[in-house]
Amino acid sequence: MATHPKRASESSIGVFDAPNGERVFEAFRRWGYLEADLDPLGLFRPLRVPELEIDGDLAQQARRIYCGTVGVEFAHIADAERRRWIQQRMERPPAPVDQQAALDQLIRAELFEVVLQQRYIGTKRYSLEGMTALIPLVDEILEVAGQLGAIELVMGMSHRGRLNVVVQVAKRAPEEVFAGFEDVDPRSVLGGGDVKYHMGATGEYVTRTGARVHIHLVSNPSHLEAVDPVTVGRTRAKQDRMGESGKASYLPLLVHGDAAFAGQGILAETLNYAELAGYTVGGTIHVLANNLIGFTTPPQEAHSSRFSAQIARRQAIPILHVNAEDVDAVIRIGRMAVEYRYQFGSDVVIDLIGYRRHGHSEVDDPTVTQPLLYKAIKHHPPLWQIYAEDIGASGVEAQVRRIREEFEAGQEKAARLTKMPLLRELPRYWDGYRGGRYKAEYAVETGLSLEALSELAGPLTSHPADFRIHPKVKRLLEQRAEMIRGQRTVDYGTAEALAFASLVKSGIPVRLSGEDSRRGTFNQRHSVLVDTEDEREYMPLAHIMPNQARCEIYDSPLSEAGVLGFEYGYSRDYPEALVLWEAQFGDFANVAQAIIDQFVSAGEDKWGLLSGLVLLLPHGYEGQGPEHSSARIERFLQLAARDNFQICQPSSAAQYFHLLRRQGLSHWRKPLVVFTPKSMLRHPDACSPATAFTQPSFLRVLPDSEIASAKRILLCTGKIGHELREERKKRNDSSTAIVFLDQLYPFPERELANELNRHSDARDIVWVQEEPGNMGALFYVLPRLRHIAGSRAVLSVKRSASASPATGSAKAHEMEQKALLALAFSSNP
Repeated sequence: MATHPKRASESSIGVFDAPNGERVFEAFRRWGYLEADLDPLGLFRPLRVPELEIDGDLAQQARRIYCGTVGVEFAHIADAERRRWIQQRMERPPAPVDQQAALDQLIRAELFEVVLQQRYIGTKRYSLEGMTALIPLVDEILEVAGQLGAIELVMGMSHRGRLNVVVQVAKRAPEEVFAGFEDVDPRSVLGGGDVKYHMGATGEYVTRTGARVHIHLVSNPSHLEAVDPVTVGRTRAKQDRMGESGKASYLPLLVHGDAAFAGQGILAETLNYAELAGYTVGGTIHVLANNLIGFTTPPQEAHSSRFSAQIARRQAIPILHVNAEDVDAVIRIGRMAVEYRYQFGSDVVIDLIGYRRHGHSEVDDPTVTQPLLYKAIKHHPPLWQIYAEDIGASGVEAQVRRIREEFEAGQEKAARLTKMPLLRELPRYWDGYRGGRYKAEYAVETGLSLEALSELAGPLTSHPADFRIHPKVKRLLEQRAEMIRGQRTVDYGTAEALAFASLVKSGIPVRLSGEDSRRGTFNQRHSVLVDTEDEREYMPLAHIMPNQARCEIYDSPLSEAGVLGFEYGYSRDYPEALVLWEAQFGDFANVAQAIIDQFVSAGEDKWGLLSGLVLLLPHGYEGQGPEHSSARIERFLQLAARDNFQICQPSSAAQYFHLLRRQGLSHWRKPLVVFTPKSMLRHPDACSPATAFTQPSFLRVLPDSEIASAKRILLCTGKIGHELREERKKRNDSSTAIVFLDQLYPFPERELANELNRHSDARDIVWVQEEPGNMGALFYVLPRLRHIAGSRAVLSVKRSASASPATGSAKAHEMEQKALLALAFSSNP
């Protein structure tokens, strides 16, 4: 055992007299963490707490437990049972630790970094040195989780220590990691790929008791904490696949940096939905690899609280601070955290406090900004040496030599490789799905017969006999039944319900979440009916037929980045499901831009990972101001390359139906960005007859069926097209064709060329958009249109370039809209 007199791993409690003894202990349970000895370097000093200035044997006993190398924050938890559980675990004698196994892990973690440093001088690797206790901590987490039923650890972490985890936890061969430093196959990733400390990894970990736990280390970008919701979403998908035992079988573990944990809002968003029905995973283990520094920023400039972990106090979850150089205590805390998660289905935070041996990266000189800190670090021995001395280990020199030779041999193997090894294997449920460039053979038929549509009318528009439905919703359901049976034209809400119902009937699960998505921002969905007397709920889509696929529609918390990241993660491990995220207004996706840029857009290019996630982004200029008009079409088109995703704006309800079914049925798995309507959701011009749902498939270009041979062609996408049609009708214009571009990317060049050639007499081709000239699809469409048009003139009508998407004045909007329509039909737009 270690000999440090204050080590928490050596503390125990005897019997004490109540009530005085209880009062003494209660003070230390509440405040003891503030006086705990948590910094291996001794620079982050304990606070003096007046409430703990207590003398006597009981106080000494309590101080050893709660003010040693472990400090526990749990008094903020309202549930007395949970508090009692924690104090019982803290106050009972510690369980024995396999110290030889821990020593071996520490040596391996340290020497892995040493060999990298010596062989690849001046190369970034984001070393784990100073925090190598993370490895025995994760080992204990896996040991306990394996005993409690875990079959897989789903792990998200940023770059620091990641390569070490790939080898020590995911159990990839060292040469596979060294190959990334050798850069053995650069031609295979021209224009793609990612740096070695962002790549995902899979492997199998065998615990000391023989349990086998699959390791899934999730791919991540440099955007710190962005991987958090993705990891949790992936875990939820795996759990849903498993069924009732899913939460026990799949354990999520997130490793955070201290500055990022306090500073990145996406972490707070992820914590917030930990116990919400649509997002819970039965508890996530959070580990702060707390170096007490962020790049060059000290704690006092990184967060307002004493500990960066204290943002987690907003929720009823324990925060377990531990000195990273009391290895036995670290292991004990790891066991306690996992047992708590499995006992209460709750998140747990472990604040592992160590230091960073080098600068932010190995090419950085930290002595410029933290000279005193790095003076102390320079003379501080590595943890394995401290621990070996503490436990009186023998034969350590031979052990070190043997392990070092293993890593050096791995480096030599890597130098001989000619092809970069893949660090992961995909699950079998991805068999049959494909990415890459689109091929015509990937097309699927999406139409349904009128009979098949009619069969869906009953379950979609009915409810239990004793269900007290709201009169307005009752009328809506009656109208939907009339639409489906051909007595009315079908609106977007009904079209979507038909698409979802037909998919779950055919065995394809549907999951949709977003802010107020169950009813719909624009009152268009009403997927969940609410009894007016007792507020019980009924979801027609869950009662289409016996043994149907699952349909889940959730109102998300008021969060974009965290929820979109979750749904992206979910789509990664449920490829056969139609997974959708809906923004309340399209421009709210701005708040989730990092998830869009780093995962949705680039995930396949960087990591070879596919996703079929759907983004529903309400878009349209309707006089509602700068923030509720544009879903920023231009940003998605700027990200479009190599058929990385699909960008569409369906111009009618039937087109929306076919698009959703295409995404659900296709095995070409690409994200789909859909610019959905607002005012056009029920507009007669955008509604469709039931027969339109029987057409074979989604039309990427919607031709003008009213004009046979036009003199002028107006090309557009979205709501403006319907307004152009109204304007044409007012003008009695029979020479202007209006063509909808319902798919913007991948660009439907062949279909568009066919439609333009159908109007061979048209000399003018005009792109019309509502957006300003520096926004919308203009920059993207015009060069492609000119390529197709040949010698014919290609013109454009749009709002003047602007820093803001739209005016804040409804009257100004109306004036601008009228001008757009007039210019579109003028002889010289």
